[in-house]
Amino acid sequence: MKQEPTPIASTRIAFIGGGNMASAIIGGLIQQGLDGDQITVVEPVAEQRARLQAQFGVRTEAAAGPALQGCGLVVWAVKPQVFKQVAQDCAAHVAAALHLSVAAGIRSDSMATWLGSERIVRAMPNTPALVGQGMTGLYARAAVAAADRGLIEAVIGTTGQYLWVEREADLDAVTALSGSGPAYVFYFLEAMRQAGTEMGLSAETATRLAIGTFAGAARLAQDASEPPEVLRERVTSKGGTTYAALNSLEASGVKAAFVQAMHAAGRRAQELGDEFGA
Repeated sequence: MKQEPTPIASTRIAFIGGGNMASAIIGGLIQQGLDGDQITVVEPVAEQRARLQAQFGVRTEAAAGPALQGCGLVVWAVKPQVFKQVAQDCAAHVAAALHLSVAAGIRSDSMATWLGSERIVRAMPNTPALVGQGMTGLYARAAVAAADRGLIEAVIGTTGQYLWVEREADLDAVTALSGSGPAYVFYFLEAMRQAGTEMGLSAETATRLAIGTFAGAARLAQDASEPPEVLRERVTSKGGTTYAALNSLEASGVKAAFVQAMHAAGRRAQELGDEFGA
């Protein structure tokens, strides 16, 4: 029998860090009907605390303290550089909680050492979560129960799609592909806009065409049963305009450079774990 996910409505949730990714998840939870009083955010910046209170009606704290006790889920949304110190500051208050980290690179072994808990899930989301279109990779330690996974899915599901990976090391590749991926799309959008304006289009027209093309092509790829290379071949007539463009890209080594760039991102994710881990 399929086990039903643990309902969000019965869980008090704490966010350690109140930046963009935390805001995206909080916004999704509020839209799903969670009361702001069930969410506590620890955020040292006063202006950010005021914004979160005004926008979502959540409780905020400047530092870790007894307000975190009784929270069933703690979402770690802090920079890798400060994770260790913040985790050690919070550990005494969140020992019984399930932990979800959205920090890049920091491995669950390090978190388990700092927090004194094995109930840890690592997530690698991306910024489209801000508009409910995120793609998140998830990894759970062995101590994470089925009900815990259900709760994580319910929370992350408010920001878009998700998938589980079996090996924690795979999250470095997830980081390189989808975590950093929106920046690659924006990079290509910049290039398409530039080319459009150089060929006489207004910046507004070129931008709309580029964004619409990316959105439509992504939807086509999502709905199609064929792999991307087949979809590409279908719009590439030999001797045509697309053929000329792709030949130019291949001659410039764009694909190889792009693959190398993603490997660089994956290596950096590994380095973050080495640099800021236990």
